[in-house]
Amino acid sequence: MRILKVSLAALAMTGVVAVVGVRVAGERADGATPSAAAPAMMAMPAPVVPVVKKTLPIYLEYPGRIESIRSIALQARVSGYIESQLAPDGGDVKSGDLLYQIDPRDLQAALDQANAQSQRDQASLEYARASYTRGEELVKSGFVTKDAYDQRASSMHQGEAALVADRAAVEAAKLNLSYAAITAPFSGRLGRNTAAKGSLVGPATGPLNTLVELDPIYVTFNPSESELADIMTARASGAVEAEISVAGAPQLARKGELTFLDNGIDKATGTIAARVTIANSDFLLLPGQYVRVRLHLKDEPNTLMAPMAALGSSQTGKFVYVVGEGERAEARPLTLGPMDGELVSVVKGLKEGDRIIVGNLQKIGPGSPVKPLPLEETHNP
Repeated sequence: MRILKVSLAALAMTGVVAVVGVRVAGERADGATPSAAAPAMMAMPAPVVPVVKKTLPIYLEYPGRIESIRSIALQARVSGYIESQLAPDGGDVKSGDLLYQIDPRDLQAALDQANAQSQRDQASLEYARASYTRGEELVKSGFVTKDAYDQRASSMHQGEAALVADRAAVEAAKLNLSYAAITAPFSGRLGRNTAAKGSLVGPATGPLNTLVELDPIYVTFNPSESELADIMTARASGAVEAEISVAGAPQLARKGELTFLDNGIDKATGTIAARVTIANSDFLLLPGQYVRVRLHLKDEPNTLMAPMAALGSSQTGKFVYVVGEGERAEARPLTLGPMDGELVSVVKGLKEGDRIIVGNLQKIGPGSPVKPLPLEETHNP
């Protein structure tokens, strides 16, 4: 307490000084100056967005690998020298394209020889038939014995059998001649040639090249047994669509369909082999390449969605701030579902009409007064 000291007239005779304490107006008895009332907290501008309600596609994603539907070794079926290679190494070919030509002269000579043998046996058969026909009348008159007649019949039948064998030999020679031209049994891409021009090749010399079919093509992956029921349920409802993507290469994205589920679970891994078939007309996807497979199981209507950017984390899990009663921030713990781009589905924790705070999150806490602003206003002050 401040004391105003007032000096009174000293009594000359006694020498006594009197001091009187006077309290200043507005002061407390303990001497402290009263402070002003604490000002109310200012509302923090907070951009908000409404809860999004949409139909959510439900996907399952897996790593996958490209596999060819057909991959064969091109091998010579007849012996001979390579006369020419008509398609380059690594070239794309169509079904029926000529790939290799083996020197056909030896094979043509074998065909000519088979034809000549057939013609000779045909002439012999004609004579045997004429002799047999004459013998039918002569045996009746006794000019030909029964044994001689039977010999004529035997010669005729042997000639018929020889002609059948000759015709088979001619067909075999024709086939061998056709094998001199090695053609593509299907459209695809060649590998590396192993038989240069002039090489002697045959059934025992090994493959000349390989041919791989690239359109359509398989993508194999391995769902877990826990996901098998969902996949089979979706498959029972119709075709299960699939999307294929390659990291860093959006031009390689493809769409296809689930075409195969194996008939048993792998005991070692708890997974099942599955396969998607996709079109690959540009041949950009190659066997052995790693991709991502996304299966579209179903569409979930009326799903509540929240922006990923608004999510916070605590020891109890994920949460968002919403504008609560009295324009104050309210923390809502969430149970989340699948994501869709920049949004995530909310199984529990939000309701339709909630306003989610998406900005200035580091400056607010539970119960903080906020001034909700549409997100557009924060971008255009």
